Amino acid sequence: MPVFSHPEFDAHEKVLFGHDPETGLKAIIALHNTSRGPALGGCRLWAYESDEAALTDVLRLSRGMTYKSALADLPFGGGKSVIIGDAKTMKSEALFRAMGRLVESL
Repeated sequence: MPVFSHPEFDAHEKVLFGHDPETGLKAIIALHNTSRGPALGGCRLWAYESDEAALTDVLRLSRGMTYKSALADLPFGGGKSVIIGDAKTMKSEALFRAMGRLVESL
């Protein structure tokens, strides 16, 4: 799965892939642009058809957060994260704590 040549890459500053076998966490964090300040954005838990679909989504969402922050004249950049999985069966405190550790690793 290409990242740097991905059509939605758009010079993202950082793309982090994370996996925690104990909880089943498979996640991607994308920081699009932090020139205005720390990245602002949330997390989406979704049953993506493929890892590439998740990558496309997180790249688009993080770029969108950059633009939203700029249009609102906020002192933030744009970022977003996705967790790959079924929200109906995967939600657990352990999963979200694992995701928190991944975010903290930035």
